[in-house]
Amino acid sequence: MAGQLDALLNGTNAVYISELYARYLENPNSVDAAWAGTFAELTEEDTPEIFKEIRGASWSKLESGVVGKALDREPETATPSHDRFVQGITQIAGGDPAQIRRATLDSIRALMMIRTFRVRGHLIADFDPLGLEAREHHPELDPVNYGFAEEDMDRPIFIDYVLGLETASLRQILRLLKETYCGTIGVEFMHIQEPDEKSWVQRRIESIRNRTHFTIKGKRTILERLTQSEGFETFLQLKYTGTKRFGLDGGEALVPAIEQILKRGSQLGVKEVVIGMAHRGRLNILANVMRKPYSAIMHEFQGGSNNPEDVQGSGDVRYHLGASADRVFDDKEVHLSLTANPSHLELVNPVVLGKVRSKQVQRGDTAQRQVMGMLMHGDAAFAGQGLVPESLALSGLKGYQTGGTIHLIVNNQIGFTTNPRNSRSSPYPSDVAKMIQAPIFHVNGDDPEAVVHAARIAIEYRQEFGKDVVIDMWCYRRHGHNEGDEPSFTQPIMYRTIAKHPTTREVYARKLEKEGVLKEGEGKEIVKDFHNELEVDFQEAQYFLPTTADWLDGMWKGVSNQRGEEEMHQHKTCVPESTLREVGKTLYTPPLEFAVHRKILRQLRNKEKMFETGQGFDWSTGEALAFGTLLVEGIPVRLSGQDCGRGTFSQRHSVLIDQNDESRYVPLNRIRSLQADYEVIDSPLAEASVLGFEYGYASADPHALVLWEAQFGDFVNGAQMIIDQFISSGESKWLRLNGMVMLLPHGFEGQGPEHSSARPERFLQLCAEDNMQVCNLTTPANYFHALRRQNHRNFRKPLVIFTPKSLLRHKLAVSKVDDFVSGSAFQRAIPEMDELVDGEEVKRVVLCTGKVYYDLLQARRDQKIDDVAIVRVEQLYPWPRNAIMQEMKKYPNAELVWCQEEPANMGYWTFLYQRLIHLMEDLDTKQRLPIYAGRPASASPATGQSSKHVLEQEKLVNEALSVPLKEIPQPFRRRETAMVEK
Repeated sequence: MAGQLDALLNGTNAVYISELYARYLENPNSVDAAWAGTFAELTEEDTPEIFKEIRGASWSKLESGVVGKALDREPETATPSHDRFVQGITQIAGGDPAQIRRATLDSIRALMMIRTFRVRGHLIADFDPLGLEAREHHPELDPVNYGFAEEDMDRPIFIDYVLGLETASLRQILRLLKETYCGTIGVEFMHIQEPDEKSWVQRRIESIRNRTHFTIKGKRTILERLTQSEGFETFLQLKYTGTKRFGLDGGEALVPAIEQILKRGSQLGVKEVVIGMAHRGRLNILANVMRKPYSAIMHEFQGGSNNPEDVQGSGDVRYHLGASADRVFDDKEVHLSLTANPSHLELVNPVVLGKVRSKQVQRGDTAQRQVMGMLMHGDAAFAGQGLVPESLALSGLKGYQTGGTIHLIVNNQIGFTTNPRNSRSSPYPSDVAKMIQAPIFHVNGDDPEAVVHAARIAIEYRQEFGKDVVIDMWCYRRHGHNEGDEPSFTQPIMYRTIAKHPTTREVYARKLEKEGVLKEGEGKEIVKDFHNELEVDFQEAQYFLPTTADWLDGMWKGVSNQRGEEEMHQHKTCVPESTLREVGKTLYTPPLEFAVHRKILRQLRNKEKMFETGQGFDWSTGEALAFGTLLVEGIPVRLSGQDCGRGTFSQRHSVLIDQNDESRYVPLNRIRSLQADYEVIDSPLAEASVLGFEYGYASADPHALVLWEAQFGDFVNGAQMIIDQFISSGESKWLRLNGMVMLLPHGFEGQGPEHSSARPERFLQLCAEDNMQVCNLTTPANYFHALRRQNHRNFRKPLVIFTPKSLLRHKLAVSKVDDFVSGSAFQRAIPEMDELVDGEEVKRVVLCTGKVYYDLLQARRDQKIDDVAIVRVEQLYPWPRNAIMQEMKKYPNAELVWCQEEPANMGYWTFLYQRLIHLMEDLDTKQRLPIYAGRPASASPATGQSSKHVLEQEKLVNEALSVPLKEIPQPFRRRETAMVEK
């Protein structure tokens, strides 16, 4: 404590801090809580000498004591700032001690007031275009609070070149402070802890009074952008009255702001921008930023498609669609991509971040200054949606950082019908961004020059420091939540005000006419000319025909738009044995001087033994071989998730940690020179943002294997929105292919309801139109082939794999070297492996998937049953009908039983029931309905009692293997719970 204060007690700081201490002694509540805490902790030994002199002294004594202390120091110990202070005070006060005391205290008080304006000036700034909120006074921004009176307003005060002035009157200081911090722009930056970043913002805004002086051309350009933005919305409202478009009306200044970010960004090295936004204003951005033809948008309003006729898919509403474009600013080209996304607020955030990171890797943009993300938010969504802080939290993490994102909040001052006071507990929607110390610029949307100015500083800050920055643009919604809404039901005062309020373009055009930038009436002529242009586009819209779809451009060029696969086709996923052994040697051979943990060393020895014998390859080794063989083929692999470097079950150990110095060694990155890169990342404790990030990453690079692993499969429910809105439906809605892999540990081992089920029923319910693949694999080799298959086909589909837990080390869940090398391939269904009676004598076929197979196998062997076949369904979707039929034909007299360990209302039964009926019809079996063997329907995924679990498991296995069909209780045949109807 003493050391910190001693360091601060030099130059002018001594006077300032001493005054604070004296105030504290008189009234502890009169100083900031942080200083009060510091002073309260001082002991007799800690207290600096100057503080000891102050103790017990009155304020009048302090004036002479402190001033004397500051002015009488020896020249050889005085600092330059101290000398400047002395000289400045002397110039004002001469040699009169009383005047020196007064001038010193004036200076101290003025500097304290200036600092407070930097912190709190935004609280009285003019943000609201509608003027509905009174923000004219704050006690801490009143000079009276610092001991000044009206008669002090014009007295010169030394402020040591703060605000660019050496000396100024209190009146001048207040004017400059209000211009800088309390005009139509307010800045929050004093929460930033990095001195360089904080001082950069301070210098940048104070040096020019927080205003950009635009040229005549610049002002006319801003008006042109406002005219396009407003005119487009007005025209659509005229031609398609009441049709939902979620227009930008009231927030038109967003368009010139984005244009400034792109233009200034291109000057600072930005070459590509990935954009994400919700539905409000999306059509305007498509038209006036992405430059999608007006006629194309109007064609869609008239019921036309946005894709060529030969492109399939369900499509989506026009205000969810994406686009890409190349824009040129002063001979510098910037590629733009607006990410397609649903109206489910803020879901697109992590997707954009993942795309940015992927594109940076592709470009070799290690400084992360060439590719940038830009996100637009609504105020209620930014404050209320959990994905906002989740995504912000990724910004500083090594595996996810992208060099900063520009956030633009379109602050409607309302959330659908909910007022801010009911939708957030913080003063501003942007307050959540303080968690990452992002600078925040609040700006009045009716001052487009201020909006553009804030946008310029934002992109400069991002390019300088590689960190996020937020622009909170206060505006309003002219037509309510959508064009068919009646907002005055809930906000009558606001909407009476809006009805009388001129548009942003009108406000700005009048300003330019007063300044002489426009001739009188010229603003209206510009509007008329633009309206005539739109009339031409409107007439052309009826003849517009989309000729191309951009879904297979860029990195996706050459990838097929095939909507499914031929079920029986076997893709070449095997590898030469020499390649397998090359990868294997890297896996089990750490550097000589590397101190490997003794337990891991034992695992490495076991791996070496696998390659020596060609037997016993376990799950983690099969996975590592899949990754390694892809890497040597030039296919990068990215795996992220909670604890995935080691693996939740201590099975993977992709990263070895030296036990002496904690240095890291990644074997898969040391296979051979010129191989692709393996990136394995322990993610934050979040599911939705991380899965969204990886989906975005995979959507930008079809030539990488991108995987996300849940700590337990149950935890995937935290990412359900990403699955529903992007993974399962992105191709159908937006024609966006994606090949990412989800690894979800799943299996019933008596660990309770929250560590058993990855909810396969949810994924299967989402399956249709070959939209994704769902697998529950039982061998390391099949896992190996499933992973390699992702990148060895000419199309991409998401892959969901229910990965094992107990099978990771199960003595039977192993593969041989022959299962990986030439001649091997992925098996959608695995036939019976044991020797049984002849096929015609087999009385029952048990179909199953995943870990329950080994329970069935062990029980059958223990009971010496030889007339029941067990067939494993490895791929549940697309449903391998032909493969299952081939196996069933081997046993023409057999009964059919489906066995699962999941409850009947979960797992696979309800998905497979009709498919199995059709299968049996095609086989013309005597048995007409499949029989279910498994747990009864349940509200909870699994029991929490180990003993009960064991009994349940034994029962379902016994039913599957030996209980007569008519004695196996079938689910849903009777009411499971007695209900009293009232």
